[in-house]
Amino acid sequence: MKTIHSFQTCNRSFVVPCTSRLSRSLASHQFLLFASASRAYTASPARRDFTSFFYHNGQWSARNDRPKPSEISRVRGIAHAVSEPDTVHVPPTGFKEVELLTPRRLWKIYAQLAKSRLTMLVVLTAMSGVALSPLPATVPILLSTAVGTALCSASANTLNQLQEIPYDAQMTRTRQRPLVRGAISPLHAAGFAAVTGVAGPAVLWFMANPITAGLGAANIMLYAGAYTWLKRKSVSNTWVGAVVGGIPPLIGWTACGGKLLPSSDYPVHLFLPSFFTEAPLDMSMIDNPLGAFALFMLLYSWQFPHFNSLSHFIRGSYAQAGYKMLCVLNPQKNALVALRHSLLLVPICSILFPLSGLTTWAFAVTSLIPNGICVRASWVWWRRCGEKEARIAFQHYLWYLPVMLALMMVHKQGLDWRSWMGIQEEVQSEGADVSKPY
Repeated sequence: MKTIHSFQTCNRSFVVPCTSRLSRSLASHQFLLFASASRAYTASPARRDFTSFFYHNGQWSARNDRPKPSEISRVRGIAHAVSEPDTVHVPPTGFKEVELLTPRRLWKIYAQLAKSRLTMLVVLTAMSGVALSPLPATVPILLSTAVGTALCSASANTLNQLQEIPYDAQMTRTRQRPLVRGAISPLHAAGFAAVTGVAGPAVLWFMANPITAGLGAANIMLYAGAYTWLKRKSVSNTWVGAVVGGIPPLIGWTACGGKLLPSSDYPVHLFLPSFFTEAPLDMSMIDNPLGAFALFMLLYSWQFPHFNSLSHFIRGSYAQAGYKMLCVLNPQKNALVALRHSLLLVPICSILFPLSGLTTWAFAVTSLIPNGICVRASWVWWRRCGEKEARIAFQHYLWYLPVMLALMMVHKQGLDWRSWMGIQEEVQSEGADVSKPY
């Protein structure tokens, strides 16, 4: 049988429904609770927050006449008696014992700190500078450039993760990184970043030259310093990140002895098509600073359609972590910037590369096919600004870079694939046999 207890406090009436199974002490406790709430509401209006309407839990534990916790359960504000055990043991969930760092597991964690896939891409672009350089390169130079670039990239990525632990924990894409899940201590990771950050430029210095080492060190500072800091300050972080992506091919270019800036000894030469000039190609002019600029611009402009499309369909995670990304603040402009650089890649490949002497003018024609496919994908994404279109553009620019680098090697200036494969010698020998008198 239910009874009603009515209380009058501070000109406010409170009605408390009770059941016959509750003791009088429960009613008195409810009276105290409502009276305290009324005083908090009327005496101090400036502090009418949620917690001011409740007693601290210690107030209830100090009384002996209160009902046991096992006798009371509150469901939607109505108190009723229940029969539950006094203590409920709930097994802890969501906790996992940290595994011992065996050499195999430690190597795997180091690979995660270095972002192994990104590091492999950086090494690939650095090797493209070595492969496309007209200057000769030895095997030690090739290997040391790859190792030094990989160490620099590992250091930069580790320093980036050390600074973004609390933000990576808020993003679904990054919450399983080693530092977030506690697989390795920050001090250990900092030591790994320091060792690789010193070893990378050192390898490039002693095996190549100081300019190459300086480029490797500059990339660490730009990525782990300026880029990481700007991600929470300004949308300009994407442009700084594009500069970081454009430096690796310059590392390969300078490792072979190539020049970055023009001088009196190394002026800029323009290699016009054969139908514009009859002068023979001077192979001594192929060491052209314009070639380094062309490699940098290719990787710089490629960053925007590649990264902007990726950031579009994960922009929710960036917003949750508080990053100031263009995809969060203005998704339409984010797609427009990607489209601009997609269009810019067309003259870079079809004009700048052949003009610098890195490739023949045949590359200007063959590069139009992949460029046309990717420009169309960027155009559709900009017009519709949907996640499906962004994913398609991202997938296109994944294969775009290796395909373009392969085409550059096929059309590399001064490289005769027919003679390299022995086809030209066979043709000449057949011609000699035909010219023999019978």
